[in-house]
Amino acid sequence: MNFTEPPSTMPFDGAIKAGFETMDIIFIFILIALLILSALISGSEAAFFSLNPTDKDALKNDTSKKAGYVKELLNKPKHLLATILITNNFVNVGVVILSSAILSKTLDNPEANNIFNFFIEVIVITLTLLLIGEVIPKIYATKNALGFSNFMARPLHLLNRTPPLSWMRLGLVSGSQFIQNKIGKRKINISSDELEQAIALTKEINQDNDDHKILQGIVKFGNTEVRQIMKPRVDVHAIESKTPFDQALDIILDCGHSRIPVYKDNFDEIVGILFIKDLLPILGTTKDYNWLSLIRKPFYVPENKKIDDLLKEFQEMKVHIALVVDEYGGTSGLVSLEDILEEIVGDITDEFDDDKIAYTKINNNSYLFEGKTTIIDFLKVLEIDEQDFDFETKNAETLGGYIIEHAGRILEKDASIEIGNVKLVIESSDNRRIKMIKAIKRNNSDEIN
Repeated sequence: MNFTEPPSTMPFDGAIKAGFETMDIIFIFILIALLILSALISGSEAAFFSLNPTDKDALKNDTSKKAGYVKELLNKPKHLLATILITNNFVNVGVVILSSAILSKTLDNPEANNIFNFFIEVIVITLTLLLIGEVIPKIYATKNALGFSNFMARPLHLLNRTPPLSWMRLGLVSGSQFIQNKIGKRKINISSDELEQAIALTKEINQDNDDHKILQGIVKFGNTEVRQIMKPRVDVHAIESKTPFDQALDIILDCGHSRIPVYKDNFDEIVGILFIKDLLPILGTTKDYNWLSLIRKPFYVPENKKIDDLLKEFQEMKVHIALVVDEYGGTSGLVSLEDILEEIVGDITDEFDDDKIAYTKINNNSYLFEGKTTIIDFLKVLEIDEQDFDFETKNAETLGGYIIEHAGRILEKDASIEIGNVKLVIESSDNRRIKMIKAIKRNNSDEIN
């Protein structure tokens, strides 16, 4: 009596064979080797292109053969990337094909188990390639960039020189270069506001505060006007054109500047600039020497001129100093090349300079300023970001001028105004100007008394 087994009711029952043939085992080992190779190649991409300046300095001092291979590969980054991408794609395609072949031989009736095949081939194989061949090796290689680069330098060097991979590499690099030349480089337009926001985001990460201030100075450089950095006329040392030679020498020695304006009758009538080096050949001559013959033609700029444009003019005209004039032609002050550079790198002082900002620190939150202190210097001392502080002004450049503009009059002693978290108290004033001001800065949790 013949008995037949009833058909299985389970969808995957008997789908997988009981054992593997010798060839199947060989294919499995090859598959594992390809996965390892995919991981190494993917890790190489992350390692080589995440080397920091410290790692590159270490490579320069390393005379080993491996370091030499790394430096050679880094000298041609496009060729290195092409080799990595071509090799990685070949390996990944090989993994997919070999996995499908092993799966087809392993399953008894693959046509009857389409859902199962789809799950294995697409979901499992893709996740395996993603984790083992991409994510895990790249995370490890990024944290150990120098060591991983040295480990993979020789194999990548050989792949670079092995046909047909080397031919494909050259074709890929040449083709991409041709496309780039035809399409043209994409222009990236970044506004100064976007750049400033990017620098602000890195403020907490960047440990070098000086470097961060320089970057901020560069960003704000194009938006800064001459009136914001000039030395006002009341602080400018100048010589009257009728001054005798011996008295002019005393003024020069007293002020200590290398270039001094010369005026006639009043400071609005500048006749020229005296370069102190021009006086060296005539020192020791008679007291009535005509020193006015040495003065040079002055260079004038308007108050609202941007300092980046002024820097270009200084470079083209080979001058270091300019007189600032207002809309009526009157002399507002003086600006030098040093003033412009200080907006980027900070204060530049020499052995003859006094402190640029005259103030007295009373305690951690209280300061005493002169009324002629510029608003920019005031904000620097209090370490306040200009954008975060409501210091809107139409014409004022000094702290005293701002208070007069804000209050609408010259405030008397002990009068005060508040801007944000700063209280400004008048310490001294007369009927013409505010002389001394006390600034009291409070924390967010404090109250100003």
